[in-house]
Amino acid sequence: MPPYVPPGTVAADQRRQRYVTAGLIIAALILSYLPSGGQETIASALRSSVLRPFLGLQGVVAATRLRTLDVRVLQARLDSATASLVARSTLAEENDRLRALLDLGDRLEVPWIAGEVLRPGTQGSEGIFLLNLGTEDGVPPMAPVLTPEGLAGVVREVRDGSSIGMDWTNPDFRASAMSEDGAVYGFVETRRGLFREEDRLLLASTPYAVQLEAGTGIQTSGIGGVYPRGIPIGRVVEVAESQGGWNTSYWVEPYVVPGDMSQVVVMIGGLDSIPSGDGAPGGPAGATPGANGAGEPGDSTRATPVLDLSAMWPDDQRGTRADRRARGQLVADSLRRMERRIAALRDSLDQMRAVPDSSGGGP
Repeated sequence: MPPYVPPGTVAADQRRQRYVTAGLIIAALILSYLPSGGQETIASALRSSVLRPFLGLQGVVAATRLRTLDVRVLQARLDSATASLVARSTLAEENDRLRALLDLGDRLEVPWIAGEVLRPGTQGSEGIFLLNLGTEDGVPPMAPVLTPEGLAGVVREVRDGSSIGMDWTNPDFRASAMSEDGAVYGFVETRRGLFREEDRLLLASTPYAVQLEAGTGIQTSGIGGVYPRGIPIGRVVEVAESQGGWNTSYWVEPYVVPGDMSQVVVMIGGLDSIPSGDGAPGGPAGATPGANGAGEPGDSTRATPVLDLSAMWPDDQRGTRADRRARGQLVADSLRRMERRIAALRDSLDQMRAVPDSSGGGP
């Protein structure tokens, strides 16, 4: 027997549901027309209150996933880092000796801090990621976020204990860029596709008279004061569009895949806190884009040195994660072949020692 329902209760519940639905629709419309600053304030309040337990749980899951990495992968990374440090130890000593002979100051180190990336995973939050770094870690707004492959994004908002950043798939992403040889300047931006998998990166506003070949590397130019110079972005795929006689745009294959981001480094202190010139890692003074976009010496009063990080990514270390793995596999195969040759040579030497001397002497 169904429970007794007083008359008018069902109608009252239906009216209440209609009012709630109408209120939510009106609130959604109001929020959609708010300026970006107001939307960020409301979103920050929700993340720090209602969504805080869920974000904390997501952080625990992400940390657990990182701890379950294959031990062999971690050992390979440690071996690579150790080999790199050993190889660079002599270079650092030689560099210090040369700087002392030239009466130059100590080379300044770029301040970085490592962090972990969390994805909100909610509708409409594509292109946004959370960092476990905040104001107490010295992270400023508009700080570049990097991975071993290159530029991953930039920090948009900093709070206590966490930060919000955007990657290259965000519609608001922009970065001044240039070819690796400095011949062509422009800027990269996102072009949205019908689906998120179809989002592409575009190098726009490049000189029409200078053409880029497929496979040309693209990196940050240092113009604008947000990103240092020399951070890898991607490589040219093909011409996207050409405005006759004015400029050309190119599709770019990004080196960084946002979905693969887990461990990143963030630049702290800002570019203003890192002086350029003697003892700084900045480039030469007075380098300004010429008429064809190339860097040409200019008046030092019109241009200032920029921080150049291109040395952090040698030519053989630039590319996607798959490219880096393929190169690492080639190096590992070469080392194994060399090990087999050394073992064969050692066996040959042992056999030669074991053969008695023809004159009757001992081995």
